[in-house]
Amino acid sequence: MTCWKNIKAIAFDLDGTLIDSVPDLAAATLATLSELNLPGCTEDQVRSWVGNGAQMLMSRALTHALDREVQPDELEHAMPRFMLHYQENLQQHSQLYPYVKEILAQLTALGFPMAIVTNKPYRFTLPLLEAFDINHHFSHVLGGDSLERMKPDPMPLTHLLSHWQLEPDELLMVGDSKNDILAAKAAGITSIGLTYGYNYGEDIGLSDPDAVCEKFSEIMALVSSSLKATEQENV
Repeated sequence: MTCWKNIKAIAFDLDGTLIDSVPDLAAATLATLSELNLPGCTEDQVRSWVGNGAQMLMSRALTHALDREVQPDELEHAMPRFMLHYQENLQQHSQLYPYVKEILAQLTALGFPMAIVTNKPYRFTLPLLEAFDINHHFSHVLGGDSLERMKPDPMPLTHLLSHWQLEPDELLMVGDSKNDILAAKAAGITSIGLTYGYNYGEDIGLSDPDAVCEKFSEIMALVSSSLKATEQENV
């Protein structure tokens, strides 16, 4: 049984959790495929390809466009073009999900240390947080290339446990995909799965997170039990 009262810090995924960034990623993907004289794709297809980092997104897009498995040299050739197009489209069409700004402000006011743990390259992560004026809520930002391994590997989360000197039951992971839940389980920490993001068309509940929320605001009801327990202990 999950002991929510132990939660002392929170790690958040970015794409599909805090920000709907697919419109920008789709624009960059289409521009890259066009430059390579390849057939395009739809925004919905890009939504189903997001979640394992930029290189995997491009690998899936090229495999789809070529109608065969993409070769390593083809992917290597395409990646600089994709990165350039994404830089040009960064925060052009993306938007925060409902309640994100308000809930992050509440969590900050309540004193929860917070971090971003995303598979997006770091060079794009910080500018995106700054563009939406939410960067100040996070004391630690880990991109997909910040450490040797990324989600679903637990390394980013065990890194946070060490950095904050926390026990596993004191850290919460909030994300929208099975990569977030698998990483949390491997690190032995609590997880919340959000239903509105990108999860390859799968029900996030199938990954068996500790809780499932349909709205970002719903996480407050779970986290608040931690605060009530702390207040009772201090009485």
